[in-house]
Amino acid sequence: MKTLKVLSALLTYPTEALVEAAAECKAVLAKEALLPPKYLAAVKTLIDDIAACDLLDAQERYILLFDRTRSLSLHLFEHVHGESRDRGQAMVDLIKVYEDGGFTPTVSELPDFLPLFLEYASTRTPAEAIELIGQPGHVLAALSERLAKRSSPYQSVFAALVALSNAKLDAAALNALREEPDPQPDDLEALDAAWEDEEVTFGPGALIDACGRDGLAAKMRQVRRPAPGMERPIQTGPRTLVTHAGNRARQEV
Repeated sequence: MKTLKVLSALLTYPTEALVEAAAECKAVLAKEALLPPKYLAAVKTLIDDIAACDLLDAQERYILLFDRTRSLSLHLFEHVHGESRDRGQAMVDLIKVYEDGGFTPTVSELPDFLPLFLEYASTRTPAEAIELIGQPGHVLAALSERLAKRSSPYQSVFAALVALSNAKLDAAALNALREEPDPQPDDLEALDAAWEDEEVTFGPGALIDACGRDGLAAKMRQVRRPAPGMERPIQTGPRTLVTHAGNRARQEV
């Protein structure tokens, strides 16, 4: 499903390459015609918006939304496990899902990074891909609502994913996410509070043994208040996560 590759690309850090591919992205979406008309039109508006925007302004907007604002994090398990130890095992299980599917994820990103997850889904059969993107449906719906509140054109991607999955959303999980703090990126005090450290528990219940696609679905349903980790620095370059010292260095346990 090339449509998912396009949606994946739109959620990555804006670059000249993405701007230059604007016409190609719209052509792919039109050819596959998988998105309902109103969602297709909204995604095309985002493509045009990124292409028309000054690149530095587009990059700054992306950072303020997805890097600075925890409630808009593009790392799926941020909304499920936060920085708790559960997330480490969930990462391991998700990597196994990728590997079992013959997909080798990039070493520069964590496996729960939404564009990477969508890229993997795009390699599956249409039925498998739709089932996959439906598993974190409540997370995608919550992000869509939060971006709509900000009148962000990026909301179109999340609304399109929810519509494409046609999944029955977990109402309790979605309501739990709605109750989470959702500060504006210019509210520094609220942002600091959202990233404030909380106690991380250890013990036999800290790890999850399930794996595979069913295991992924189970993890996505385990929505609760995240255990925040360290505040992320504001970046000025492409969005990469590495395990050594660098512009976006970060280590996951």
